Amino acid sequence: MRRSQLAGPVLDVAPLLLGTVLRTTTAEGTVAVRMTEVEAYDGPNDPGSHAYRGQTPRNAVMFGPPGHLYVYFTYGMHFCMNVGVGPAGTPSAVLLRAGEVIEGVDLARTRRGNPTSKSNRDLARGPARLCVALGIDREQDGVDLLAKDSPVRLLDGPGFDGTPSTGPRVGLREAPDWPWRFWIPDDPTVSPYRPHVPKRRT
Repeated sequence: MRRSQLAGPVLDVAPLLLGTVLRTTTAEGTVAVRMTEVEAYDGPNDPGSHAYRGQTPRNAVMFGPPGHLYVYFTYGMHFCMNVGVGPAGTPSAVLLRAGEVIEGVDLARTRRGNPTSKSNRDLARGPARLCVALGIDREQDGVDLLAKDSPVRLLDGPGFDGTPSTGPRVGLREAPDWPWRFWIPDDPTVSPYRPHVPKRRT
């Protein structure tokens, strides 16, 4: 991937990430995942975005140049990751939701906690599982995905030249119906759709 490809509007860039490969290299080894599902978030124009109300220490990476990784902790238990897109100062990002492990399957299985029972389909199916399989946490927040010496790299991979499926983003309370989720049709690693369910007061 080139930085110029990531500098465009988020709804143009998000589908381009389908079929790209995210590769992490740590002391444990290397794992690579082919992206099959992503979601677009358009900063101040999007009430579902972390940057909707402006810059904070948590979302600062989103305001920088494109091609950097934004990692956040959610629900007190999971990490999720985004690719920063658009020009510097425009806090758009693409959430990486799911993919197929194409390198380092054994290490991904070990990180998932039970190396013998996880199917290949489920190893990186969903944003939290994706981070676990790749060994991503807040230590990788802000890394340059396009730098050749980066421990986390975004690569062209096999790409995807078909027409992506689109639909509403998963689990959002704000703008839940915007069709800004993109996925490779019929790919078994795409995560199931779940709408936001409001908590009931007791």
